[in-house]
Amino acid sequence: MTQAPILLHGFQIQPPPHRSGQGAILEWLAAAHARAELVLRGIQDPAEAEAIARRLRKLVLRFGCSTDRIHYRDAFLDDFTHTDWARMRIFRLDEHPAGRPCGDRSRFFQEVSAQAFERFYADTDEPPDGLIHVTCTGYVAPSGAQRLVAARDWGRRTEVLHAYHMGCYAALPAIRLAAGLLERGKGTVDLVHTELCTLHLDPSQHLPEQLVVQTLFADGVVRYRVSRPGPGRPEPAEPALELLAARDEIVPDSGDAMTWMVSDFGMQMTLSRRVPDQIRAALGGFLERLGHQAGLGVARLCDQAVFAIHPGGPRIIDQLAEHLGLAPEQVRASNAILRDHGNMSSATLPHVWRAILADPAVPDGTPVVALAFGPGLTIAGAVLRKRG
Repeated sequence: MTQAPILLHGFQIQPPPHRSGQGAILEWLAAAHARAELVLRGIQDPAEAEAIARRLRKLVLRFGCSTDRIHYRDAFLDDFTHTDWARMRIFRLDEHPAGRPCGDRSRFFQEVSAQAFERFYADTDEPPDGLIHVTCTGYVAPSGAQRLVAARDWGRRTEVLHAYHMGCYAALPAIRLAAGLLERGKGTVDLVHTELCTLHLDPSQHLPEQLVVQTLFADGVVRYRVSRPGPGRPEPAEPALELLAARDEIVPDSGDAMTWMVSDFGMQMTLSRRVPDQIRAALGGFLERLGHQAGLGVARLCDQAVFAIHPGGPRIIDQLAEHLGLAPEQVRASNAILRDHGNMSSATLPHVWRAILADPAVPDGTPVVALAFGPGLTIAGAVLRKRG
C-alpha cells in the first residue's frame, strides 16, 4: 500500500515592524562602527573623529553587501531607525561599544519570540499534534513554543521540539524531524522559525568578514505546516510542496569554514572566503545522492527543477547557478527573497518556498530542489514537488 505524501503548506509570515533600505542600513552601520571606535579609543578631537568616520564608512561600503543585490532588510529592533545612541535598547554605544551583553539581547529575543507564537495562533483553538521551534538567534527556556502550549493547555496533545543552532540550513533537518513525527502517527506538525539575526551585530568589530555578515543578515519569522493526508485528514486546500527526499552531509576538511557561537555580546559568526568554492566542489556528489533518493537524475533536476537556493549571499546563488548551468528563472525566487529581505538565516528557505508556491509561472508538478548551507560545513538539501 502506497503511503500518502508528506506535504508542506500553509505558509504565513510576520513582517518585522522596521523595514529599511539597504543604503540606509549601510550608513547606519558606518555611523555605529565610527561611534564604537571613538568610544573605545577615547577620541575627542573633531578632525580625528571625522577621519575615522570616513575610513570606516569606506570599509562598510567596500565590503558590505551592495544595494544592487539587497534592496531592503527588516528588523524587530527599532535601534536601526535612528542614531540617537542614548535611547538605543541594545546599541547604546557610548556605554557599550560592542552593544549590550548577550543577556539583554536574549531578553529581547524572548519578548519577540513569545509575541510571534501568540500572533500565529491568535485565531485558532485547534492545536497541532507537533510544534517545532527553529532558531539559531536566541535560546530562552521555556521557549515561545512551550509558553504557547502551556498557556493554551495543549500539552497533552501537542509535542514540542526545538531545532536550534544549526544556522541557515535548519529548515531542512526540521522538516525531517516533522516527517519523523508523522511516521509516529502525528497528524499535523507546525514549524515556526523566529530569527533575529540583526540582534547580534557588534559595531566594535571592523574586520571585512564581520562587515559582510553585518550587511547581509536580517530578521524573519515564518510558520508553516507539515502534514500527511489520511483518514480524517483531507488534502490541504491551499497549494503545497510534496517532500520527495531530504538529506544533509558535512563537507570534509571544512570545520573552520563557518562557525556560529555564543559570545559575550551576542552570537558571533566567522565566514571564510573559501565557502562558495568548498560548496561548489562538494555539490555534484551531494546532488547525485539526493536525486537518487528522490528517484530523479541530476541532469533532469538541473533541466526541469526550480532551485530554492538559500541566499547566503549573492556569490552563493550566482556561483551555484553557473556551476549547475541553471537559467535565471530557475533561481528567481532565491534572488527575489535576497533582494527584498536579505539573509534571514533558517527563516529564508521557507520564504523562498512560499514565493514559489505563489508564483503562477511555476506550474503544478514542477520539481523544487532546496539547498542550504551552514556550520559544519554542512550541505543540506531536499527535493520537493509543487502541488496546486
